[in-house]
Amino acid sequence: MYDVLIIGGGVIGSMIARRLSRYTLKTVVLEKEDDVGEETSSANSAIVHSGYDPKPGTLKAKLNVEGNAMFDDIARELDVQFERIGSITLANTDEEVEVLKDLAKRSEANGVPYKILNHDELKEIEPNITDQVKQGLLCPTAGIVNPFELTVAGFENAMDNGVELFLNQTVKSIKRVGDHFVVTTQDKEYETKYVINAAGTHADEINDMVNEPFFRIKPRKGEYMVLDHFDNSYCRHTLFNVPSSKGKGVLISPTTHHNYLIGPSAEFVDDREDVSTDAETIKNVKEQARRLFDSINYREQIRTFAGDRAYAEDLNGKGMDFIIEETTPHFINVAGIQSPGLASSPAIARMVVDMIEDKVEKKDYNPTRRPTIRLKEKDLDTKVALVKENPKLGKIVCRCETVSEGEIIDCIHRNCGARTIKGVKRRVRPGMGKCQGGFCQVEVGKILARELNENVMDVMYGKTGSYILKENLNKEGK
Repeated sequence: MYDVLIIGGGVIGSMIARRLSRYTLKTVVLEKEDDVGEETSSANSAIVHSGYDPKPGTLKAKLNVEGNAMFDDIARELDVQFERIGSITLANTDEEVEVLKDLAKRSEANGVPYKILNHDELKEIEPNITDQVKQGLLCPTAGIVNPFELTVAGFENAMDNGVELFLNQTVKSIKRVGDHFVVTTQDKEYETKYVINAAGTHADEINDMVNEPFFRIKPRKGEYMVLDHFDNSYCRHTLFNVPSSKGKGVLISPTTHHNYLIGPSAEFVDDREDVSTDAETIKNVKEQARRLFDSINYREQIRTFAGDRAYAEDLNGKGMDFIIEETTPHFINVAGIQSPGLASSPAIARMVVDMIEDKVEKKDYNPTRRPTIRLKEKDLDTKVALVKENPKLGKIVCRCETVSEGEIIDCIHRNCGARTIKGVKRRVRPGMGKCQGGFCQVEVGKILARELNENVMDVMYGKTGSYILKENLNKEGK
């Protein structure tokens, strides 16, 4: 019997699991995919929003501001890449200047520091922004984070503190039996006192297994482009257009690895698993991005990607705030967590765990995870010392991102370790560079096979069935 069962292995599930691991609770997480953070949590803008945009008085506003303030400690404890680079929302017309004034009022109401900058001040700190800009709203507390690393790190720390994680577990039914629930997946039953529904774009389906329907999730797809890390001063802040009814609009932002993100689009889709991209949508994203930069170097584009956001509406079709409530005894919905969900995630976790009764804090709780290596960031003397200690750190597998065999091995053998090529890619970045794995993907597969004691033919790229090798032509079977 578990005390708490969490459905969903995204960043919300991760932060809740980590928070719960402080207590003497037997906690388990069920994730339907082959890895954690496979969906929205790894296909977003990677922004820790300041909190200037949500409507004052909403959970989104409250938890965004609270969560933002928690990120310095979380990044330090979990060894996660995080930088407070600030965001600027640009107004190019007189009408947009009026919207900017309203956003400034929201900033004040939400307790978010801000400053209104004029054209010359903006061009001084962001020389490449459009010449059409009139004013900008600078919010210095906004930041950027590696969202997949955050999700993995949270689970790793939770598992270090006793939380269990089971992948490839799709919940089929939830039934109340006496004073507990029986959660059934395709191949197993789990008994638990509490259920936390953090199932993202499937949260309404999970809710409806226990409660009368009262909300629906409408997936909203966002498509992005990624530029290579060609110039570290090209864009120094996260740049937004003034928001619309569809959200914060297209942005240009650096990432923690000095790439640049451009996007997203924002269109509702019927398929909750639809993460395709198309030329017409990307063309529209480019046109909107021209309202931020007059000229964008698309020769540096290395890939596109898409992710779905869990937009929640009531049964009358009205959009909803974050849904965080114990809708029936010991069943807690954490649903409709779209932007600013990433920024809000630590505060959401705190709010949810406060709903769990009869908690006893552990005396031996450890809030930190073992630091990662990140050889690329080390100075020469440190690199030499590390390679002397572990020669496999001296074998570079991915030349684009300077990732060593030693780093790949390390990410495989941690708690919540990589089991697929995509899992390695997201943890330590081989395949994230200009060649997108053209030279290193097979080598990563070989390392995975060796370290997991598998046949290399059985190594998958990502989801179940995504084998990359069809036939072994080596007569020796290697």
